[in-house]
Amino acid sequence: MYALRNKVQLIGNLGAAPEVRTLESGKKMARFTIATSEVYKNATGERIKETQWHQVVAWGQIADIAARYLEKGREVAIEGKLVHRDFTDAKGVKKYITEVQATELLLLGTKASV
Repeated sequence: MYALRNKVQLIGNLGAAPEVRTLESGKKMARFTIATSEVYKNATGERIKETQWHQVVAWGQIADIAARYLEKGREVAIEGKLVHRDFTDAKGVKKYITEVQATELLLLGTKASV
């Protein structure tokens, strides 16, 4: 059970092409967002679609795959862990970020029609 303490699995569609950078160390990093949606009926029977956006960061080989194959609308499955970090912006305001650090990336289907 120890391996299940910080594990996230998401299936969704990319909101935009990944932003890919190579750091000074030579390590590659990719950042992208995916949208997951749930559909349910509320108390009055009205159909509700709720979309959540998730920030994802990928490193190394996974970043290479993201750079090569991911594009806006593409359906993907992501497995990884939640990472929290903070920084101070240029105006001196402290910002907090929660993102999924991808450890697995699976391409699903084809690009969704947008």
